[in-house]
Amino acid sequence: MNPNIERLKLIFFGLFIAAAIGVGVWQVWWVQPAMHCEKELKKWWDPVERICATPVLTSDITGRLITDEKALAEAKKAIGRDQPAAKK
Repeated sequence: MNPNIERLKLIFFGLFIAAAIGVGVWQVWWVQPAMHCEKELKKWWDPVERICATPVLTSDITGRLITDEKALAEAKKAIGRDQPAAKK
């Protein structure tokens, strides 16, 4: 068989293996931490710095209270601080 075909076959096989390893590394080191942070920890994932951050209400920083109960409940729900179930 032509040696160029054999060489090309090995090159393409090597590129395929490198790409498959690259996809695996991408999943383990980039995608899975983001999914773990967002789903299981209920936090926000920052893809630029690769940090799992805790969301904070603006009212926590400024000290100003949210007076509207519906708005307060929605804000707490958005950051994962759900209200405890009402007692019967």
